Amino acid sequence: MLPGAPVAQAVLAQVAEGVAELRAAGVTPTLATVLVGDDEASAGYIRIKSRQAAELGFAAPHVRLAASASQADLHAVLAGFNSDPAVHGVLVQYPVPGGLDYDRALQVLDPDLDVDGMHPVNMGRLALGLPGPLPCTPAAVEALLAHHGVPVAGREVVILGRGATLGRPLAMLLAQKRSTANAAVTVVHTGVVDWPRYARRADILVAAVGVPGIVRPEHVRPGAVVVGGGVRYAGRRLLPDVDESCAAVAGAITPRVGGVGPVTVAMLFRNALRAARSAAGLADQS
Repeated sequence: MLPGAPVAQAVLAQVAEGVAELRAAGVTPTLATVLVGDDEASAGYIRIKSRQAAELGFAAPHVRLAASASQADLHAVLAGFNSDPAVHGVLVQYPVPGGLDYDRALQVLDPDLDVDGMHPVNMGRLALGLPGPLPCTPAAVEALLAHHGVPVAGREVVILGRGATLGRPLAMLLAQKRSTANAAVTVVHTGVVDWPRYARRADILVAAVGVPGIVRPEHVRPGAVVVGGGVRYAGRRLLPDVDESCAAVAGAITPRVGGVGPVTVAMLFRNALRAARSAAGLADQS
């Protein structure tokens, strides 16, 4: 098994050390959050992140807008954070109510404050190999593999899924020249009729489509590493892309619950720390 908890704990321990260093220098790292509407699941996620921020030593201002808020209302909140030098990172909880455009709002945000790493400017930085906040879930996959000693460099990685939050940015990340990346990366998707042919040749197979149980044992080369990154929910029940029976074939595999998810949250705080260090004129040490 490739559990995410020990990876997240290691990352968050480094973040806590960095926050303590900044606070000792008179800088309070600040991660602001924005929630629009009354969705209880989203409100719960914000509470979890706010508690984690407090435990790590971040200031965590929060703005909650009514479900009736306009696009202009949301943009005004983000513009206010952009102009506040005390704010180092901003998280807009996704999804937003149906009448609002999350992508338009994201483009209003200063890309250096984008702790999710999803701003178009940050995607461009990733594509060009320039410094900037990394998309959290792709960064989590790389960190998870590195922590568990899974060799990536020179191996064949097949990513099933081409979404903007995981598949596409992960392909760019793992193809970069770095000891924990430098792989031969192939991206396939459900529009490729014979996608199992590609999946079965992978040294590392990453499922990132959000189709429950799409990856089954017959799609996995015996001994391959399997990472489940895509999920859907049925009520409160998490439904992963990777069927649990794949564990009988894989050499290593993420658990159904507690794999990439906890590390994704840790990456968000790592991005926030990096932003605070940058604003303070300090080099990134993570």
